[in-house]
Amino acid sequence: MRETDCPDPVRKALLDDLDEGFAELYGAYRGLVFSTALRLSGRWADAEDLTAETFLRAYRALAGYERARIATLQPRAWLMTILMNIWRNCARTRSRKPPPELQDQPIEEADPAQDVEEAAVRRETGDELAGLLGLLPEEQRVAVVLRHVVDLPVSEIATVLRIPQGTVKSHVSRGLRRLRALGGAR
Repeated sequence: MRETDCPDPVRKALLDDLDEGFAELYGAYRGLVFSTALRLSGRWADAEDLTAETFLRAYRALAGYERARIATLQPRAWLMTILMNIWRNCARTRSRKPPPELQDQPIEEADPAQDVEEAAVRRETGDELAGLLGLLPEEQRVAVVLRHVVDLPVSEIATVLRIPQGTVKSHVSRGLRRLRALGGAR
C-alpha cells in the first residue's frame, strides 16, 4: 500500500497542530532517516548530523507551507528528498576541502537492556553491509538504500533522485548484483 492510499496520522497531526504534528513526524521517521543517512554516509557522527539537519529543514519548511500543501504531503518521500539534498551538498563541500586529520572515534555505549550476543551479531552484520554498500558506485548505493533499506517504491525513488523510473530499476538491479558478487568474494 502506498503512502497516499491510506489516511496518514502524521499528516493529520501536522494539519491539527504544527508543533505536535512535527513531534509525531519526528517519532515516526527518525529511525528511517538516521538509518538511511548512516548507509549513505558510512559514519555514525555524519548520520547524526544529517538526520538533525533534515528535521531542522523539514520543520522550517512546514512552518511556511499552506494547509493544502501539508494535506497532500508524502512525509517519507519528502524527508528522503531533504536528506538526499543535504547529503549531496555535504559531499560536494567535502570534495572541495582537504580532508581533516583522522580523529579517534568515540566509543558507543551499549544498551544494558539489550542482549549482548544479539547486539554484537546485528552490529557485525550492519558493519559488513555498510562496508559493502560503501564499495558500490554512488548512484547504485543510493538507489539500493532507498529501495531496500527505506523501502520506498520505485516511483518515489525516481521523484527523490529526479531520474526516470527505468533508471532507478537499473541502478537497484546493478547494485544488488554487485553486492552479491562482493559478498561472495569475502
